[in-house]
Amino acid sequence: MPSTNTVDLGFFAAAADDADDAIASKVAESAAGREGEEAERENADADDEAPTADAAPPPPLSVAAAAGAALSKLAAKTWLRPKKPPAAVDAPLLAQWAADLTSRSAAAATAAALLDRSQCLERYLWPLFTDAPSNNHVLVVAALLNEKFRERVADPWSLVTGNAPLFAVFFKAVLSLIVSASLELESRTVLLVLLIHAFQSLENSLVRAECMKLVGISIWHSLRDAEKLELELGKAPGLRKIWNKAEKRRSTASEEDVKNEQEFMSTLIRLYYKVLAVIPEKPTVENRPAIEFCERSLEFFTDLLSQLPTRRYLTSLLKDHHFDQTSRSSTLAARGNISVKNGISHALSGSCFVQLLDLYELYESFEIDDVSGAAISAEDASARHYANMQAFQKLCFSNYRDYLEDFALKPVGVIENRAAFVKHFAEIDLDVLRRLCKDVGFRIAIVGVDGEDDEDSEKYSAEFLIETLARTYCKQTRQLDIVNSVSIYPNETDLFDDLRSPNSYQFQNTHCLPIPKLNLQFLTMHDYLLRNFNLYRLETAYEIRQDVEDAVKRLAPKYTPDVDSLSGSTVFTGWARMAAPIERFEIAEVGSPALGETKPSFVMGEVSFVIGKYSDSIRKEWEALKRHDVLFLIAIEMDAELPAWAADNKAASAKSTTKKQQPFRKQFGIKHIRGCVVVDVLDNEGKKLGGGEDDEEGTGNTRGSGRSYKRTLRVSLDTNQYENDMGRVLRKEAADVHGTFNILLRRKPQENNFKSVLESIRDLMQSSDIVVPDWLQDVVLGYGDPASADFKQMKNPVTKIDFRDTFLSWEHAVQSFPEYTLKPIGDLSASSEKKPPFILNFPNNMFSALRDSSKLGKRKHEAEAKKPSVKDLTIEVETYKPVNMGPFPEDAQKLNTIPFTPKQVEAIHSGSSTGLTLVVGPPGTGKTDLTVQIIANIYHNFPNEKTLLVTHSNQALNQLFEKIVALDIDQRHVLRLGHGTEDLDSAENWGKYGRVNSFLEKRIALLAQVDVLAASLYLPGAHGYTCETAANFFNQHVSRLWERFTEVLTKVDVTVQDLTNNFPFHYYFSSAPSPLFYESQSIEDAKDVVDGCWRHIRKIFTELEEVRAFELLRNNHDRSNYLLMKEAKIVALTCTHAALKRRELVALGFKYHNVIMEEAAQILEVEAFIPLLLQSADQDTGLSRLKRVVMIGDHHQLPPIVQNSAFQKYGNMEQSLFTRLIRLGVPAIQLDQQGRCRKSLADLFRWNYDSQLRDLDAVVSKTHEFQLANPGFAFDYQFVNVEDYNGKGETEPIPHFLQNLGEAEYVVATYQYMRLLGYPASKISILTTYNGQKALIEDVLEKRCRWNPLFGLPHQVATVDKFQGQQNDYILLSLVRTKTVGHLRDVRRLIVALSRARLGLYIFGRRELFENCYELQPALTKLVQERPSDGFWLRGKEIWEADEFTRLVDETGVALKKGEWKVETTGEDGGDAAVFEIKDVVHMGSYVHQMIVEQVEYMKEQKEKQGQNESEDVEMAEEADE
Repeated sequence: MPSTNTVDLGFFAAAADDADDAIASKVAESAAGREGEEAERENADADDEAPTADAAPPPPLSVAAAAGAALSKLAAKTWLRPKKPPAAVDAPLLAQWAADLTSRSAAAATAAALLDRSQCLERYLWPLFTDAPSNNHVLVVAALLNEKFRERVADPWSLVTGNAPLFAVFFKAVLSLIVSASLELESRTVLLVLLIHAFQSLENSLVRAECMKLVGISIWHSLRDAEKLELELGKAPGLRKIWNKAEKRRSTASEEDVKNEQEFMSTLIRLYYKVLAVIPEKPTVENRPAIEFCERSLEFFTDLLSQLPTRRYLTSLLKDHHFDQTSRSSTLAARGNISVKNGISHALSGSCFVQLLDLYELYESFEIDDVSGAAISAEDASARHYANMQAFQKLCFSNYRDYLEDFALKPVGVIENRAAFVKHFAEIDLDVLRRLCKDVGFRIAIVGVDGEDDEDSEKYSAEFLIETLARTYCKQTRQLDIVNSVSIYPNETDLFDDLRSPNSYQFQNTHCLPIPKLNLQFLTMHDYLLRNFNLYRLETAYEIRQDVEDAVKRLAPKYTPDVDSLSGSTVFTGWARMAAPIERFEIAEVGSPALGETKPSFVMGEVSFVIGKYSDSIRKEWEALKRHDVLFLIAIEMDAELPAWAADNKAASAKSTTKKQQPFRKQFGIKHIRGCVVVDVLDNEGKKLGGGEDDEEGTGNTRGSGRSYKRTLRVSLDTNQYENDMGRVLRKEAADVHGTFNILLRRKPQENNFKSVLESIRDLMQSSDIVVPDWLQDVVLGYGDPASADFKQMKNPVTKIDFRDTFLSWEHAVQSFPEYTLKPIGDLSASSEKKPPFILNFPNNMFSALRDSSKLGKRKHEAEAKKPSVKDLTIEVETYKPVNMGPFPEDAQKLNTIPFTPKQVEAIHSGSSTGLTLVVGPPGTGKTDLTVQIIANIYHNFPNEKTLLVTHSNQALNQLFEKIVALDIDQRHVLRLGHGTEDLDSAENWGKYGRVNSFLEKRIALLAQVDVLAASLYLPGAHGYTCETAANFFNQHVSRLWERFTEVLTKVDVTVQDLTNNFPFHYYFSSAPSPLFYESQSIEDAKDVVDGCWRHIRKIFTELEEVRAFELLRNNHDRSNYLLMKEAKIVALTCTHAALKRRELVALGFKYHNVIMEEAAQILEVEAFIPLLLQSADQDTGLSRLKRVVMIGDHHQLPPIVQNSAFQKYGNMEQSLFTRLIRLGVPAIQLDQQGRCRKSLADLFRWNYDSQLRDLDAVVSKTHEFQLANPGFAFDYQFVNVEDYNGKGETEPIPHFLQNLGEAEYVVATYQYMRLLGYPASKISILTTYNGQKALIEDVLEKRCRWNPLFGLPHQVATVDKFQGQQNDYILLSLVRTKTVGHLRDVRRLIVALSRARLGLYIFGRRELFENCYELQPALTKLVQERPSDGFWLRGKEIWEADEFTRLVDETGVALKKGEWKVETTGEDGGDAAVFEIKDVVHMGSYVHQMIVEQVEYMKEQKEKQGQNESEDVEMAEEADE
């Protein structure tokens, strides 16, 4: 009997019959395609939950392996390495592939994956594509493009858009086949999916050109009739003009183009109706293709409605065709409604269809003007609703008074709800109803049936038409009201919603999900926030679900018949660090609803738990809980189990077996989950313990030394959730859940910030006018001119900027503007030595707002702008003498020493100007130095403006701070919010409370200086007692002395001797490092010195005046807020902390003018947006104060981390705001010179930056360290092929925890080798692409190196993802995979991996696997073809930092001769070769072991010699004494 797991693989199975087993073992790939490890996870626990019906079982590995081997043979023979290039594609082969790719089994996924990885599309299908392709050719190309989109390969369209005419042929063929009756439904679905991807890629000009033809105004040809068309054209004055232009273009277009433009959308809608109609009330597996097609159709039309350019005319067509009501009236929707209510979500349930329909309805009725694109406010929406209803009532009264007089005369408020509305129309005659519907513009003939245009065609039913009228005229629930009624904390339904939040490891991105997508454009700011809110909430729920599952598994709940236990019928046989059993929970207080609301104003509860069984470290974690920490209350109730002695043992056994296949929630008895936030920590008597209002930098609450381990917390529950729960109780639908909680769950603080982010988004949605600058709003939404926010396009540009210390010399300034001529003016023109600082005056022609175009037409103006005159290309430069701040060393200015490149200077110029600046910084291009210089320039040029510095991580913020404090920025004006300051390599604490303490310490030091000054003037008294006494001292004595001296200073004939004799502060400045006055001193120098002295004194009293507030404010909370609001000019924080503190900052009235965002490409879209809105609008103008937004990042490196691959891939949640703006075409400055690594190492990733990335002079300098070779290694980088070790390659000890022991041993052996040569451990980092391998390498290091002083541990062992933004001199990289490429196929991850090393990069992996990956070939070609990879080439007799080591990096001693790598040089002593090859990991281990033995022997000899020398010294000393 054949195995039930066997799956027909079509061509692949047939070809596998004669496959070579040796090849199969090498190139086999998993048929299931399950690469759940693509999302890097710290939690390695396997997911016990059974796959849903959507997950097809994988075919046997041997079949897939044989299929892969067969395809490899075919690929090599036909398109990879053919003896003769094929002239045309093989038609029978195409037919078989088309059948395989559209099948409903796992064969489709397998076929797509194998064909994609064999480069079939790139090397075979598309090069042989013709202008008359077969259906199968088009279908297979479409399927493989879909596969690349599924795998998230970078820019799949680039493979097929190189030839524009051929791409147009392909696209039209796709459209034709979608609506073709000759094609199977599965094939149409494949093509429809490609069309979905096309409309999500409108940044591609060729794709956009083809797509936009389908959604132009010409689709209105498919409206009901001419009368309906006239009705639509009359809605806006410009529509008729657009229509006429489209009609004029039609005369020159081809018949096929005209048909597609006018009829394609309508034809697709009709096709959707026909497929939807054949789905029965109880669908079977045979109906699954139809269900998938309908779901994809809903997805397609929802996507079109969610972007303004594609919805503008389509909305009218969809409403005309009754798309919404037809879908809602279907049997599939009826089944889906029941399934959703009962929590059923399998593929045939209709749940996905219904939820997709909900999403569609949201966008069909979205509050936006489709013609103008303007958002409709709540007031305008309400006015439109009443106007439409009143017009409808008037029509009913005028034409149908006999039937609807009562309806027409009632107030709108009475009939606007659905029940009252439907009641009035339920009893009128059907013919009257149809006439009424026709009068309001509705179709009454069923769309999509045969003969629908005939008079006697089938008509819609009364129920259908009444429901359509109700949807059109009844008052709809606003989406904002729905959002406001949702709980911030996910409940059990949200957490275990497998439809909207599928298991990340099982999600293959092969089916659609009812979730919003983040793409290029958004309809309004409300739409922008709404999508981000929903996606962020889903992602949060998924992360919380994993924590819940981990804790509940560890608690091991079991059923017990002892109902007297604390947890009822459930006992917990295990324990969990992050969860504790609840001893008592009760609702303590419920606040009365606020005016106009039904939900309580607050809900307080008290929860008690015991932590006595935990260790001290875990108890401290529980006791560290403080105010605002989020917790979760869980109710677990296990079902009764049959005892082992039950009569029906067979049934008990069967139940035990099936239990493992149950969903997690049911298997572990999870009934309810509710979130809460800590309000107070209570003692045993119920009194509040410790903890102030602001515990940002505190450590939470502490307890006395009592022995009681019972802890009680007062918590606040979500009022929306409480109202829903109690409503169900009142309706007798469920019991009260609050008495059932028996587990309290906590989470790591850094993972528990979701509440503040969601609340910030929801707060922003409440505002009808979100305060985004006018110049930025359209760019953020994705509309208008992408360059409109560029500094050259701003209305009031900054034309004059003091660049201060940006330039090191005049030559540096000239080189920084290669397209302009720098003209010195003023004192600078007469100076022989042109020294900075420089003030640059930029020509008016640089700025569009300042060009003189009053006498020119638009076209001539643009032409003139392209041909600038000599004056337009001249930058006028002036200078000034830097102010002398005093004679002491601390008074000297801190100057920049970095010679910025022209591109960096361009970015500094743009960032210092008003507008939006995007800076793309490839690895090693100085993004941090650039950011700091922009901050310094803004700080000095605009001293009254406040700048917000935002990063993704604390580490990046610390790096910026270390450089900010090194520049000429007053430390009083720098503030860091949030945690992370403890990691700064600085004696200062830059946090709020640290800055307060610093100000208080500064006050004491300044007052001491006042006393010193008073003593030097022989003025007794407590002048330095307080800031007030110091101010009096300054006004009464110091300023008067200076005024008298000023009289001498301003005399025309004053001399240096006069200044010396009359200067009143001689004694105070007597400790200056050099005398103030000296012989041969010029009067100008002397005046400059005394001015500097006065500035030094005046600064003391100015700072004391600023510190004076800290004397008056008596607590640190008020002082810190004063510091934030009044003193700080540069406020730094992470994007997460910005969301956490938004409410507080807005309430304080926080104001700022500039936002500078580092690591912008690693920040989630909404987390990058919130920092722009941490303030209220200006009270005078009602506008935003923002003048500059600077975003610095690199979209070619890794995106933000999204834990759930469904949201990452399908919802595109990983797309940052920075990346989206780049996609939209917003001008960006790409830095073009790197100084991190050797030129050869930069070549490995230079190709990904359009080869525009060059090397700094320091890199190519012959005397630099980059030119010396790495001692002990023949090459500075090498790919080392690692075959199976002990018969194994990659392994998976637990699901999704990938390891490779051979590579781990090889990497550690190489690390030991480097340490034996003298390489410092701090200069070596070990990276890998998977957490499982990281854990394995750490284990091997622990066993072999940690304890041994010869080795120790490397600087860091990390995954590539975690190491982004860091670097080290030498990187050892383990790629792990030996079966499939895995997530390294993402080029962004590859770029990060290859760009971390400065001097040496050694990669360990399976060569034949990675070199055949098309996306990786630019880098792999250099790695495996320009360098040997079969062995590891080392050099003997070289040690680290030897004085005599002079070997250059190009002197490898290895050369490629006749296709083989061979040694060029040998040892001079005729012994061991200076260059030798390590064959494999065993060889490397043996060699390192030999080195260890020799090293130990050498150390013994040295120790013996040292002992002998010491003995001889003792003897000599004794002889000397005698």
